[in-house]
Parts: sequence; structure tokens; C-alpha cells
Amino acid sequence: QVQLVESGGGLVQAGGSLRLSCAASGTFFVINTMGWYRQAPGTERDLVATITRGGTTNYADSVKGRFTISRDNAKNTVYLQMNSLKPEDTAIYYCNALERRYYWGQGTQVTVSS
Repeated sequence: QVQLVESGGGLVQAGGSLRLSCAASGTFFVINTMGWYRQAPGTERDLVATITRGGTTNYADSVKGRFTISRDNAKNTVYLQMNSLKPEDTAIYYCNALERRYYWGQGTQVTVSS
């Protein structure tokens, strides 16, 4: 079993930055791909970025050049550095991890004011 705990969300003005963290704990063998998804009110949960254990990254077009995903395998932690934030980035951000199955965190709210 894997437990994921996100932190780092909050309220920021447009153009500002936030850094999200997600730490995995519990009993598991190896965590493979980790990622971030987001869900705004009335919408589906969408991919933001993923990163493999080897460091290969994938980004949604809407965040390319503004967001950077990284991970520390020794700490089983994934990060999302978000720069040049826009009001449309407002959403609940969820951490995701693949071990033998997918696990989700509880989500952290990110609100970007205009």
C-alpha cells in the first residue's frame, strides 16, 4: 500500500509561483511513474505532468515552459514547480503514483487570482 501526501498549495497572484510536493509512504517495492493531475470545478481530472523513475518527463501543452516536474527517488517524493501562474491554473492538484497499481493523494488546492 502507498499513501501519498501533497503539500504546497495555496493562493497566489497571477504571474507568481508555487511549488507542490508529494511524498509517498507505506509498504511498497518500487514506485515507477509519478505525476500530477488537476481538476477544476465542473471539469474532469486532467494530466499536468508525469515523470518516470528514470527521469523522463511529459507535460500537458498548457503548462509546457511554465511548470517543471522533478522527483527524488531516495525520498519517494515528486515535486511540481509552477511558475508564471495564470487564473486558469486554479484547480485541485492531485499526486499520482504507479506501484503495482495507481494511487492518488487527497489533493491540494491551488488558487491563482487575477
